[in-house]
Amino acid sequence: MTAEAPTAPAVPDGSYGRLIPVTVHFDDLDSLGMLHNARYPLLVERAWNELWHGYGFTFEGDWAAAEDFCNVVRELVIGYEAPIERPGAYAVHLWLERLGTTGLTYGFRFCSADGETTYARGTRVLVRLDAGTLRPTSWSDRFRACAQELLRSAD
Repeated sequence: MTAEAPTAPAVPDGSYGRLIPVTVHFDDLDSLGMLHNARYPLLVERAWNELWHGYGFTFEGDWAAAEDFCNVVRELVIGYEAPIERPGAYAVHLWLERLGTTGLTYGFRFCSADGETTYARGTRVLVRLDAGTLRPTSWSDRFRACAQELLRSAD
């Protein structure tokens, strides 16, 4: 199987990562009519799943078969910059900051559908686990090859 990048809108500056469309629904809003703070990480997670599924990585309910999808969150940092005040089409800009042997750090921006307006940004650290021992283990070569395309340059 050849890894191909999923089709996604261009990132505004075109330099790194992917822009994945997401939809905010009416029931995602809080009592003040703004996107609830807990919904941001959920929508970011859905965007990442869509991106990885485009590369052929899936989870079908079997952790041993999940391979690189058998991972846990070590850290999540998010900062809110502007409220989202209505349902509709938005996007999540995704990229990798660091790809280590057993862990990675990804960056994200929750933004307008065209990527121009940023509502929130953050990072998340994941650790790949061995399904049998639940101890850290290395990412597969196939995963690493796909992940290389998402790495943000050190410039």
